[in-house]
Amino acid sequence: MVELSKRHKQWTKTHEAIMLKHMELCVSLRRPHMAKDALFQYKTLTQQVAIKSLETVIQRFLELAQQKTEEAQKTSIEKVEEIDDLDQADAPENLLLSAVSGDAAQDRMDRTVLSPWLRFLWDSYRNCLDLLRNTAVVEQLYHRIARQSFDFCAKYQRRTEFRKLCDNLRLHLTQIQKHQHLAHVVKLTSAESLTLMQDTRLIQLDTAIQMELWQEAYRSAEDVHGMMQLSKDKDERMVKPASYVNYYDKLALVFWKAGNRLFHAAALLQKYIIYKDMKKTFSMEEAMDQATRVLLATLAIPDGADNPSDLTRHLDIEEQHIANMRLIIT
Repeated sequence: MVELSKRHKQWTKTHEAIMLKHMELCVSLRRPHMAKDALFQYKTLTQQVAIKSLETVIQRFLELAQQKTEEAQKTSIEKVEEIDDLDQADAPENLLLSAVSGDAAQDRMDRTVLSPWLRFLWDSYRNCLDLLRNTAVVEQLYHRIARQSFDFCAKYQRRTEFRKLCDNLRLHLTQIQKHQHLAHVVKLTSAESLTLMQDTRLIQLDTAIQMELWQEAYRSAEDVHGMMQLSKDKDERMVKPASYVNYYDKLALVFWKAGNRLFHAAALLQKYIIYKDMKKTFSMEEAMDQATRVLLATLAIPDGADNPSDLTRHLDIEEQHIANMRLIIT
């Protein structure tokens, strides 16, 4: 490849054309590691002189991977439908068996046709996030890909991958915090960077709730709270009241699902207080609706509400659950 040759250290537009073709081949052949190696080399070549070219190549690579995955899903469904059509002329007992085993047939077809592309797309997202992590000049692309990854997990119900994705994002943030002294690293003193991180964590929380992954939703709520605290340390005005209302509304749902009625009520109360201060024209009807929710949530608090629920124990936070919940509710 031209971009790997020592005689071609200077970037030109030709390198981009070659990389785009190389990405097409990597997708067609389903070779995520070849794409990863080439992208890391291309980053070295472009990061000082043509970072936009790197973004163009990465975006095109992911678009192709997404298209192939969607085509595989469509093909998988069509093949099962073809099998079903052939069964129409079967005996009644075979028709009954076909109806009962329809879901199993789709699962088998997905494993054969769709799963390899799901794996490829997941590897592609993960590799691109690793490539772009902690680099200030591409942080907007990093967050776009992170949000696309959340959409991928929700669309295809990839629960394990979602947990891994959240862990990777936490690791990336830890690395950013450790390397603030480096010039190229995303700066936690930047209002734009903190806003991007906060918005991404809110989408992460939304996705966890959508997928009903309540353990990960609780951890995501902690992530959002941590980002809000970082933003407040920079400037209290950075976290808008609407963000707090959205956060406490989702936090209340997480606590409800965890069976913690005490903190569910506390989250709704915090939401009510901020919502009332935020809305200058807080109508009587709105006030009554919000206050009624808080009242009913408070009345639903059982005796011994500070004791950890079964789900709380399952979350492995039994010893610290009270302290942690009090922290993220403030």
